[in-house]
Amino acid sequence: MEPNEIILYPLITERTSRMVERENKITFIVNRRAAKHDIKRAVERLYGVKVEKVNTVITRDGTKKAFVKLSPEYNAADLAVKLGML
Repeated sequence: MEPNEIILYPLITERTSRMVERENKITFIVNRRAAKHDIKRAVERLYGVKVEKVNTVITRDGTKKAFVKLSPEYNAADLAVKLGML
């Protein structure tokens, strides 16, 4: 799958904005068929950052949410501003 098919859109809530500031994580809604390594590769290619870890969860409405932790040398707040989240 192409990176644009994997990452659907960033998720912006009060909780996810706190995660950006405190944990250096950004949350995306992703394609349900995408695996963690696919999500990692797509974020690295699309946004030019290094990903440390990816956690996923399937929500009640059937969408897949990915919590992407960036490496310490990259700032999630900078990426969030670039994406228009903050």
